[in-house]
Amino acid sequence: MNTDRLRLVVVSLACSFAFSLPAADPIPVPGYPAGVRVVHYPVAEDRSEQPTLFWAPDLPDGKRAPLLVALHTWSGDYLQAGGEVKYAEWCQQNGWIFVHPNFRGPNRTPQALGSDLMVADIRAVVAWAKENAPVDETRIYAIGVSGGGHATQLLAGRTPEIWAGISSWCGIADIAAWHSETTAAGRLNYACHIVGAIGGLPDATESTKAEAKHRSPLTWLENAGPVPLDLNHGITDGRSGSVPFSHSLRAFNAVVPPSARIPETDIATWYHEPATLPRDPDLSDALYGANPPLFRKTHGNTRVTIFEGGHEILHEAALNWLAAQRKGQPANWNPTKTATLRATAAERESGK
Repeated sequence: MNTDRLRLVVVSLACSFAFSLPAADPIPVPGYPAGVRVVHYPVAEDRSEQPTLFWAPDLPDGKRAPLLVALHTWSGDYLQAGGEVKYAEWCQQNGWIFVHPNFRGPNRTPQALGSDLMVADIRAVVAWAKENAPVDETRIYAIGVSGGGHATQLLAGRTPEIWAGISSWCGIADIAAWHSETTAAGRLNYACHIVGAIGGLPDATESTKAEAKHRSPLTWLENAGPVPLDLNHGITDGRSGSVPFSHSLRAFNAVVPPSARIPETDIATWYHEPATLPRDPDLSDALYGANPPLFRKTHGNTRVTIFEGGHEILHEAALNWLAAQRKGQPANWNPTKTATLRATAAERESGK
């Protein structure tokens, strides 16, 4: 037998043996439940392969499951643990499919922070999940807090056709306004991140003005009317946290018609003097637990809630609400509690 033929036989035997072995267990992802793994999916816009965490339940043939697109925070990436782990725990407990994409990582580069590539990444990860797992297309949901809240609001306006429900917490609705607010508050790290992403100060040139506007949910949210969109914000955020709760109130206004909007003068007054926020004594929502709603306004498929709390997400309220939503149906504003998901204060506030 000549050398080339011997090499072919050896390689063939090795390959046959390798493919006969049982599949290796996924490499553990630090902080995440067993079975969650890193995968890569294609993004046609720049011909790249982007990473995401992924988990899917084993289902009988013909059975389909909800897909949860969980979005990392402003300074995080797809490996961010802490409160983000609760999303994976919910999916494993309830038989949902879980993805936690990178969408270009921390919001400090031109490719991140609400860029067209970031939006393309989310479209692509949803398409990949539908090709590789039994996704129920009537139950595709997005969730995020802080920078993830910014991303969820942006997706509600730019990709409304995808979602059965979006749960947004403490999101940044206006990039230029937030740059000014964080600068005034001395949180220069966030201000510098914005400068790095858009190429300069938001008001420096026509180019940077346009970039800040393009990456702001307020520019797009008028398209979000068909999407069940639940906007949430803690009343102390902007003082004990980094994003004034006025962002979520203005996001609500951007979706609803003029007749349903909250007057801008009220928004400014309520934020600067929180004691003036009108509180409805009959307002209650058991899903919010120890962080009850203080103010709530609803119009059609859009709702905004200011709750007792700060820069945080109430996982149980968010995920039980999402579980009640179905694509093409009006928002269900009276969901029942379908599952319990305990989270500590550190997990609610982690990674922000």
